Amino acid sequence: METRQLLAFTTVVQTGSFTKAAATLNCSQPTITTRIKALEEALGVVLFRRLPRGIQMTSAGVELLPFARNIINLTEKARKAITMNGEPHGKLVIGSAQSLTDYRLLPLIEYMCWRYPSVQLSLHSRNTLNNLASVRDGQLDCAFFIGAIEPREGLETTVLCPEPLVMVAGPNHMLTQRQSLTEDDITSSTLIRAENGASYHELFENSLGYDDTRAPVLELDSVDAAKRAVASGLGIALMPEVTVSAELTDGRLVRLPWSATFRVYTQFGWRQDNSTNPAVTALVSAAAQVVSDQVASLT
Repeated sequence: METRQLLAFTTVVQTGSFTKAAATLNCSQPTITTRIKALEEALGVVLFRRLPRGIQMTSAGVELLPFARNIINLTEKARKAITMNGEPHGKLVIGSAQSLTDYRLLPLIEYMCWRYPSVQLSLHSRNTLNNLASVRDGQLDCAFFIGAIEPREGLETTVLCPEPLVMVAGPNHMLTQRQSLTEDDITSSTLIRAENGASYHELFENSLGYDDTRAPVLELDSVDAAKRAVASGLGIALMPEVTVSAELTDGRLVRLPWSATFRVYTQFGWRQDNSTNPAVTALVSAAAQVVSDQVASLT
């Protein structure tokens, strides 16, 4: 089984015909046919059915397809790594929570651009579950996320820093007059969810046995929109402290007397089979350094 045979196979699948695959790979149709036949003989299976109206993959072909694509992808990565002598290069598609993109990662992006100009970064803000799922299935190369420390199937992760959470309200909210808060105080107040889908919301609500029927919930995907909603008195919110430090300092928001019973951390995750990618390795190292320096400057 050779890479060129697998490439012929995946190109036939992509184009839908042997003729179009030959044109795409700049070779003759008999060459494509020979490569597919050799692949079928090596595996002892039939990969395509020839039908009057075209071709159709067999069940064996469907099963082979993701493996073939991975082998071709890894072969290309190996070729590039060798020709670049291990120097970080290429494109990294990165997922991140919005709070991290806006309040933690901009110095890291700047550092990477200056230190590794051959690495092209593409950063996308989405919720944690979607990001990690996209890393597992290969749509993202890696992701930054806030969450508890726990095993994550198929992923390597590293902790960059603790991420303190704070419960905030507007300066005129009635809970700001309390010396302490009960669970009922919190669960009976309108909850504003910044970054809807963030994993710390689930940890928070599970810790209180939170029931959406007890009080309204306002879901917002924008951190800035959530801060404005809280400041105007619409409700309370649990947010990473780094995202509201300026507002707490100038009085636009008030810290409520409540502490989480759980801890979350800013983390970086990537697929286990991507661990030798020089660009990922460079990003892990740079992230650890930049975030550590950032945390030290704020303490």
